[in-house]
Amino acid sequence: MTGAFIAVEGVDGSGKSGVVRHLIAALRARGHDVLGTREPGGTPQGEALRGLLLAGADDAWDPRAELLLMTAARVQHVARVVLPAVAAGRIVVSDRYAGSTLAYQGAGRGMDEGLIHDLHRSMVDDLWPDLTLVLDLDPATGLARSRRRLAADAIDEGRFESLALDFHRRIRDSFITQAAAAPGRHALVDASGPPDTVQAAALAEVERFLTFDPERRGR
Repeated sequence: MTGAFIAVEGVDGSGKSGVVRHLIAALRARGHDVLGTREPGGTPQGEALRGLLLAGADDAWDPRAELLLMTAARVQHVARVVLPAVAAGRIVVSDRYAGSTLAYQGAGRGMDEGLIHDLHRSMVDDLWPDLTLVLDLDPATGLARSRRRLAADAIDEGRFESLALDFHRRIRDSFITQAAAAPGRHALVDASGPPDTVQAAALAEVERFLTFDPERRGR
């Protein structure tokens, strides 16, 4: 069986985690060998960096350090998790990947996107997902949802949620731009509806990719 790498991207509060869980369960029910993972995270080292990057005050990290730490977590993730799983014929479904770095550190922080691409080429051999699902949602709606969830569950991962709405609008614009620039490996999913509707739409895109568009697989 040929493996595949799928990423789920979107603004905070767009429902990525729920979509990832739904995809994993649905694909396993169809007989696929599926591995769920996330960024930053996916390895013990990546999870440790996640705790440092997503918690605390926004000024805890210089943007350049933030970019390098995100990249370091990705190097571990790709080398230890993504590539071995895909090589073994598994479908990897990741909650965020490099598209988030372009959106958050690039469009959001104002870091040079050329530098981000250069790091991606040199550090992970320019590995991009076979399919990226972009969950598109009004940032104000998503931000409100995410802040409520973090407060209700007492999760200390709200560093980016503390930023102004304009920051999150730039994030959304970046994801839309990324999808438009590489339509062959992106699918835009309307995330404004009920969770089950959004999850069904995301699954339909994945099934279309796996069944009808093998040419889209091209690492």
